[in-house]
Amino acid sequence: MLTRKQHELICFIADRLNETGVSPSFEEMKDALELKSKSGVHRLISALEERGFLRRLPNRARALEVIKTPERSGAARSSAAVVSKATPKAKAPEPANDVVEIPLHGRIAAGVPIEALEGAQMLPVPAALLGSGEHYALEVAGDSMVDAGILDGDYALIRRTDVARDGEIVVALIEDHEATLKYFHREGAMVRLDPANRSYDPQRYASDQVRIQGRLSGLLRRY
Repeated sequence: MLTRKQHELICFIADRLNETGVSPSFEEMKDALELKSKSGVHRLISALEERGFLRRLPNRARALEVIKTPERSGAARSSAAVVSKATPKAKAPEPANDVVEIPLHGRIAAGVPIEALEGAQMLPVPAALLGSGEHYALEVAGDSMVDAGILDGDYALIRRTDVARDGEIVVALIEDHEATLKYFHREGAMVRLDPANRSYDPQRYASDQVRIQGRLSGLLRRY
């Protein structure tokens, strides 16, 4: 079942593809749905992607493919929409460079844990770097993850989640006030946070001292 905004967006994208063969920009979608920011468009697209209505074409930030559309009868405007197959145009969408603004929550240690700062800043990120789900960004401080290709000054793109599997790079909040970016491992009742730099030692904590705040989904580096 789709929300009203999800229904409006998938119909708007389908109409534009049928008319021009090119998916609308995030700015155009934001204006059409009267949203305050493009991050709202990103959340709607992620929801439609998860429900199987939409697919992002690989390595093409703006290219969207409509897999199916809800019927536009009066009944379909309710949440119980009847699904029908979309009729794609022969012309493939052309690449563009849309960006999504995600919250930038200060600096995070890639070495010794430091306090994770909360802030109201937004960071523009190429939409192609983000998958489904809600994301935020943290600026990396330190060099303990250099062997994983994560450098001081990089922006870590984090998908919000409170669970992680062994070996994943996570944002770990330690005792509710310090955050660090490390490889996550469980050792019985303990949690081990591993660096990717031989100059640093693993950090071990009781399980109740550590809360997962997200998993690394990408990096943004400015030159």
